[in-house]
Amino acid sequence: EEEAAEYIEKHVSKPVYAYIAGRTAPPGKRMGHAGAIISGSRGTAASKVAAFEEAGVRVAKFPHEIAHLVKNDSRR
Repeated sequence: EEEAAEYIEKHVSKPVYAYIAGRTAPPGKRMGHAGAIISGSRGTAASKVAAFEEAGVRVAKFPHEIAHLVKNDSRR
């Protein structure tokens, strides 16, 4: 996700919306698939959200919020 955020920031001019699962995982609980790697501060739910927000991506806290974000942005 951090790499996607970097790409979006440099190459995408249209609005992008995201939802990151695992934000409510208990501390120390591993989430994701077997290939998921957390390296330093990268790879955590918080670092993914921060990277997307820094790239201008609107990040929903819950999946159902995405439609509301899109609708509100379309009114601008």
